[in-house]
Amino acid sequence: MAIIVRLDMMLAERKVKSKDLAAHIGITEANLSLLKSGKVKGVRFSTLEAICQYLDCQPGDILCFEPETRLPECLESV
Repeated sequence: MAIIVRLDMMLAERKVKSKDLAAHIGITEANLSLLKSGKVKGVRFSTLEAICQYLDCQPGDILCFEPETRLPECLESV
């Protein structure tokens, strides 16, 4: 997968529970879990905006792109 979802790392960094984020942005915990795992085909900009606003971050803090042929740079520091 070329798009890496780092939402779980951002939640841990901000010490925010998935349950609280889901409630605040108005999506189910199940859908947030699918988003965190990268098992979604897309995300609405309004959802991404609400996540970034709640976590005080940028979209690039949550999503990163890397070609499939190499280790994602956004995961090298993990």
